[in-house]
Amino acid sequence: MRIIAGALRGRPLKTTSGPGYRPAMGKVRQALFSMLEARGVRWEECRVLDLFAGSGSLGFEALSRGAAYVLFVEAARKAAHLIEENARTFNLDPARYAVRAEEARQVLGKRCDTPFQIVFIDPPYGKHLLGPSLQAVMRNKWLAEEGIINAELEGRLPFSPKEAYPDLVCIGDRAYGQTRVVLWTR
Repeated sequence: MRIIAGALRGRPLKTTSGPGYRPAMGKVRQALFSMLEARGVRWEECRVLDLFAGSGSLGFEALSRGAAYVLFVEAARKAAHLIEENARTFNLDPARYAVRAEEARQVLGKRCDTPFQIVFIDPPYGKHLLGPSLQAVMRNKWLAEEGIINAELEGRLPFSPKEAYPDLVCIGDRAYGQTRVVLWTR
């Protein structure tokens, strides 16, 4: 797997494997970032929260494109260590990122003092973590006023993003093979 665009374009990203672990494929990442940029996202002004980060591919893609800061949240210690190793390999300024090897629900259970403009939520399939994660993001002020939430979920999952969360407006819903990408804003 490689970074698609920006300052780190073409750089390989070390990944791990295991149950529930599925790195965002290049085609899906390219489509997602195109959708975000088409909606006016200016990376240099963005703080990004990468929940269930896995390999960190979404957060690293954002950093490569100039994101001001990324918080990677990944419960699997092996994957969290690989995120840190990749960041060191890429010579990223430690002030531009942090890695929290914790469950997303623990991190989201606390109120956020400095909200994020972009929130990536890529929970393991079949664990029913999207709903509780979205609710915690909103309840504890993790999303900035005009921020965007991106969720990656199972393509065949029966789910209506326009009706699911009354505090959010669905601004994108696309399927890419087995993966579905949904974008919301306030």
